Amino acid sequence: MAKAAILMAFVLAFVPAAASAKDTRFWNLTANTITSLQLSPSGKNEWGRNQTENDRDHTVDHDERLTITDTAAGTYDVKFIDSRGRTCVVPNIQVKSGAIFSIEEKDLRDCAR
Repeated sequence: MAKAAILMAFVLAFVPAAASAKDTRFWNLTANTITSLQLSPSGKNEWGRNQTENDRDHTVDHDERLTITDTAAGTYDVKFIDSRGRTCVVPNIQVKSGAIFSIEEKDLRDCAR
């Protein structure tokens, strides 16, 4: 019995955990695939790492959800680059731990090529 418990602990230590239902996630409701997505505390212009690195293909397709990591709950500006080459900044997005936040095409006002 002890050997089985040790073996199980060993196996679990090396098996990556699946995404939890409580993960904070971004839902892409824009018209295009997002190739880079960064967050900054609102008004700070201090961009974090590219969150698309959390996805297998490093992109977030339309209607796809992306797990957000290393980000505390709060209000953020979100900057992304999409497959059309647009760079957009969407200010004051509320990010809550374990919740989904989204950006829609209608939210896009500050985009450049």
